[in-house]
Amino acid sequence: MNEESKGKIIIYRADDDKTTIEVSLKEDTVWLSLNQMVALFDRDKSVISRHIKTVFREGELDKRSVVAKFATTASDGKTYQVEYYNLD
Repeated sequence: MNEESKGKIIIYRADDDKTTIEVSLKEDTVWLSLNQMVALFDRDKSVISRHIKTVFREGELDKRSVVAKFATTASDGKTYQVEYYNLD
């Protein structure tokens, strides 16, 4: 696996230093989890979730092409499969 295909993590911090988002960048594509989108757009999780469901239901995007499950280690030390969304 070459260095480019491994992906990178970029950390964004708002001017107020209260909001920090770690962004996964793989092959020039930004991937965010639902929780990261909540922080980025400063909206309730249910709002973001409903919007995503509507996008898929109306066929605006194909879920298979914009959603991937990545292994993520939580604060409890366990690894979980979390859905990440391609923001391109």
